[in-house]
Amino acid sequence: MTAVLLALASAAAYGLSDFVGGVTSKRASPWSVALVAAWVGGLALLGLSALVGGDPTRPDLGWALVAGVANGVGTGFLYRGLSSGRMGVVAPVSGVGAAVVPVAVGVLTGERPSALVWVGILVALPGIWLVAREPVAEDVTGAAPSSSGALDGVLAGLGFGALFAALAQIQEEAGFLPLALNQLVAGLVVVAMATALRARWLPREPAAALGGISGVLGATATGCFLLATQAGYLTVTSILASLYPAITVVLAATVLREHVHRTQAVGLVLCGAAVALVAGG
Repeated sequence: MTAVLLALASAAAYGLSDFVGGVTSKRASPWSVALVAAWVGGLALLGLSALVGGDPTRPDLGWALVAGVANGVGTGFLYRGLSSGRMGVVAPVSGVGAAVVPVAVGVLTGERPSALVWVGILVALPGIWLVAREPVAEDVTGAAPSSSGALDGVLAGLGFGALFAALAQIQEEAGFLPLALNQLVAGLVVVAMATALRARWLPREPAAALGGISGVLGATATGCFLLATQAGYLTVTSILASLYPAITVVLAATVLREHVHRTQAVGLVLCGAAVALVAGG
């Protein structure tokens, strides 16, 4: 039950982080917001690691580097997809990808959840898809919208899924220093990708500083996820942590008064059922 609660706390923090980051990105370059978030979160974790201590091994630091690259790639492709206005394609694909990859890794490494947990996982996948998907209207010619954002979504999902899988390999004795390394490396990857795409990444706009709030929330989410994987199965914790789009949708509806579409409401119900099934298993 501890792993379940920590994973749900991770989902809540990730969802709140995405909400703050999304709102801030409307007032500043999304690349600069991502950079500030990554490095402020990294500095916060560095401070925490100094207080808590730990003894990371070379493999722990190696997995942290892998997690950082995956984190930066996932964030970069997600922001690229969202910046082009294809949220209805990118968000659900990335959310499902973030759930499927670590579940596959967990099974391949010998994890065997109960039948009830497997039912919860199968219920969660369409729930994540539906809750993250924004219905898109047809264009004036009556044609369906382009799904060209699918590639960005797939790459973002693979990045976040690899992030979850890599973090699960870090040992409990390592403390929080590997998490700080993960965040700092992610920031470097964001800069590299933004430079390759000739996008603005220097945080010149004052609003970009608000990305620090998103960064602290993201660091909290990552820390909770790491602790959850150390207390339970990766297959379980990754699915629960991947429910973060539901938190973002609920916040958008309550704070920004955005309309919750019927398919999103169905997705929220499925996500709630998935939590109950996984917790009961």
